[in-house]
Amino acid sequence: MNVCVLVGSLRKASFNGMLANALISLAPSSMRLDIVEIGGLPFYNEDLDTAAPPAQWTAFRQRIKAADAVLFVTPEYNRSVPAVLKNALDVGSRPYGRSVWDRKPGAIVSGSPGAIGGFGANHHLRQSLVFLNVPTLQQPEAYLGHVDKLFDEHGKLAGDGTSKFLQAFMQAFAIWAETVRSK
Repeated sequence: MNVCVLVGSLRKASFNGMLANALISLAPSSMRLDIVEIGGLPFYNEDLDTAAPPAQWTAFRQRIKAADAVLFVTPEYNRSVPAVLKNALDVGSRPYGRSVWDRKPGAIVSGSPGAIGGFGANHHLRQSLVFLNVPTLQQPEAYLGHVDKLFDEHGKLAGDGTSKFLQAFMQAFAIWAETVRSK
């Protein structure tokens, strides 16, 4: 199963980037996960969505359309998703009637140095995914608080408990995505 991973942080030493890499390493062998960079996507502007839209939009849309599922890994900015992630959703949802998100199985993991683990971003993203018709894994939920303390100096998960939880999450996501795809 070909899975696109979208990371909502652009920072080089991003905790959510580290989290995405950990999720990739813990995924079942039936999944092939690749991080799709979203930082270079021009902001969505319908005036640019002509017969020749920006090349970055076209490449992004093709990559998401070809995927079997999408995993979103995001921090929380002001109780919501980062603008770069919202922009990726918007770019993929247009032109109207040709959304690349439609019926694409999804899952969300949010991570934050704060105690509630990006709960606001996770749920705000779910609202957009409902509208975009992305069937999203409901359980287990994944909000990782104190994410700044979960990794060692090499960016690897430091605790077995978190690794086991994330491995179980990825197994549930694989089952969920196969179930959605078979319908």
